[in-house]
Amino acid sequence: MKLRQKILLLAVAPLAVAMLGIALAVRFQATQLAQHERALVEAAYLQSKETELRHYVELAQSAIAPLVRSGRTDAATRQAAMEALARLDYGPDGYFFLYDLHGRNLMHPRQPELVGQDLWTLRDPQGALTIQQLIAAAKGGGGAVRYLWRKPSSQQLAPKLGYVVAVPEWGWMVGTGIYLDDVESTLRQLDARAETDIRQTMAWIGVIAGISILLVAASGLALNVSEHREADAKLRQLAQRVVQSQEEERARLSRELHDGISQLLVSVKLVLETATNRLRLAPAEGAAVAPVLGMALNRLDTVFNEVRRVARNLRPALLDDLGLYAALQHLAREMQGGSGLEIAVTQSGTPRELPDEQATALFRIAQEALTNVERHAGARRVVVALAFDADATRLTVRDDGHGFDVARMQEDPQRGIGLRNLRERIAALCGQFDIVSGMGGTQLVASLPLARPAAIAHDPVSAGPSPS
Repeated sequence: MKLRQKILLLAVAPLAVAMLGIALAVRFQATQLAQHERALVEAAYLQSKETELRHYVELAQSAIAPLVRSGRTDAATRQAAMEALARLDYGPDGYFFLYDLHGRNLMHPRQPELVGQDLWTLRDPQGALTIQQLIAAAKGGGGAVRYLWRKPSSQQLAPKLGYVVAVPEWGWMVGTGIYLDDVESTLRQLDARAETDIRQTMAWIGVIAGISILLVAASGLALNVSEHREADAKLRQLAQRVVQSQEEERARLSRELHDGISQLLVSVKLVLETATNRLRLAPAEGAAVAPVLGMALNRLDTVFNEVRRVARNLRPALLDDLGLYAALQHLAREMQGGSGLEIAVTQSGTPRELPDEQATALFRIAQEALTNVERHAGARRVVVALAFDADATRLTVRDDGHGFDVARMQEDPQRGIGLRNLRERIAALCGQFDIVSGMGGTQLVASLPLARPAAIAHDPVSAGPSPS
């Protein structure tokens, strides 16, 4: 996976995780809210129904109150009370029932087959003792009881809320109830509506998350395309700079070979031709030819020195023979003699062997930095410091020139190519490159990490001599 893809994934993944967390939290909170709302609705509904049932029971009590207060307990009086209760109904499933306090059914207008049966031990499908619960509530002063009972209109078991009171004068329990299957249906509709709302909310969160991820991906793609274009532009500039540098180096070598070595060789050739002509014209006058041959030898020495100078500029032999520190000292002496700069080279730490690529990179950086100081800095003094730290080899070039704007130089595509080349050279070796510049001068620091032992050349003198 490419770096840009990893960065895009790191941007999208936390967003997706955050949106998922938000969705789960919203769903949890919405579910809790729906359950709380359901409980409130159910409690309010049951409370209203309980109040309504209590009023119905009070109405039934008032209907038989005259008979009860009459003091008569004969069968005819009780039968009249039962008939009065049987006539009180409110809908197909709204009726009053009557039991004695021992669980025997005395009156049931919708299920007459129960009349006379002892239902004390009657249990519902869940195992609850239905009649005993009703009688216990009645003896306790009256109250509501929830239980299961067969609904007369549908002959199906349905949840029911009953309200009962006792008639202690006659040992009766009078009650009525309302079936809650309609309530359960209403609550199920409420649950379904809440679930629909939750799904719609989750869908909106999903849409928002999808749009957000698409926007992040589109932004990353746009940034990727922009970076690709910028990288391509920099690569083209770098390629042009490499080609230009090659052509400049070739032109410089051509000039030096033509203007220096070639002219000297032509001069030597002319001197040797003169000596040859003298010997041919006057073979006996060998003494007169000796000064001419000496001049030719001197000029050949000059040619050899020029060849060595050109070779050192291409790659200093001292870098391979005596190491980086000696090569830096030699470079400083050459530039100091030709530019008038005061260049000091120092070394600190315990010298160690450096791989060839590291030594070459640090030398080229020092060479480029000194060339830039000579051309642009207007400095009088330069310090080149080579430090062998415990974990890295560090090269510092510091001058007292007028400095420049580093950020502006790096942003300008037409300038600062040399600095970018130095930075990329160090980055290729996993090192660090830093440059700070201001009115007091410029400081360039290049640091390369310790190389693996297998990468170090076994040259006992490659680190160079210690400073005296």
